[in-house]
Amino acid sequence: MAKILIVEDNEMNRDMLSRRLERKGFDVVMAEDGQKGVNMSKSESPDLILMDLSLPVMDGWQATTTIKGDEETKRIPIIVLTAHAMAGDREKALEAGADEYDTKPIEFKRLLSKIKEFLA
Repeated sequence: MAKILIVEDNEMNRDMLSRRLERKGFDVVMAEDGQKGVNMSKSESPDLILMDLSLPVMDGWQATTTIKGDEETKRIPIIVLTAHAMAGDREKALEAGADEYDTKPIEFKRLLSKIKEFLA
């Protein structure tokens, strides 16, 4: 069973996404800020990370760059999720080290297909 780390500060989004992923058979762990996400990327060794960009303590941009810059965690695929889809954000997210980019509100089928691609 693949383990997914959700880094999301909105409790409703965390709850909805975690329940849907658990129903699909994933083991889900959660962090509510970027620094906890970075710490849990090491302690939990997830197979994939879903990273919000607007986070407290350390934003998703910095958390992604930190995870991808660490020998221990750089191979973990990161899918960035954001409600603030501005022109150039996808490119910036990929430059920060994200492997994929998706927008909120989350279209679960599309996100699940991206998750499965990375875990294949």
